[in-house]
Amino acid sequence: MPATKKPTTTTRKTAVKSASAVKPAARQIKGELARLRIKLRAYDHKIIDNSAHQIIDIANRYGAEIIGPIPLPTEILKYTVNRSSFVHKNAREQFEMRVHKRLIDILNPSQEIVEALRELNLPSGVDITVKI
Repeated sequence: MPATKKPTTTTRKTAVKSASAVKPAARQIKGELARLRIKLRAYDHKIIDNSAHQIIDIANRYGAEIIGPIPLPTEILKYTVNRSSFVHKNAREQFEMRVHKRLIDILNPSQEIVEALRELNLPSGVDITVKI
């Protein structure tokens, strides 16, 4: 009787992820034509969160689909200056500014949402950029 090889089974199972299982939200965004991308920047994290909440409330009021607010990496700007101008050159002082960022996507915005966002009054420390 000839010796037959048995198929060997491995105990380690590998999971294969399809493109749709990895990022379904990213695929939907690419398929959409109308998207309103709102970027917020501020030095204070409390006012940027309140501003993002106001924008989301307006979009929910008109029944739009929202992605976000997505916190983007905080930009940290560091500055080093001399404490003394003449004698003590080795004495230095460091300062930093933190710029907090948020991203909000509104999918298929209606004209009512765009008008409501134009009339929105945000605090003075928040910088907003809107791309269609």
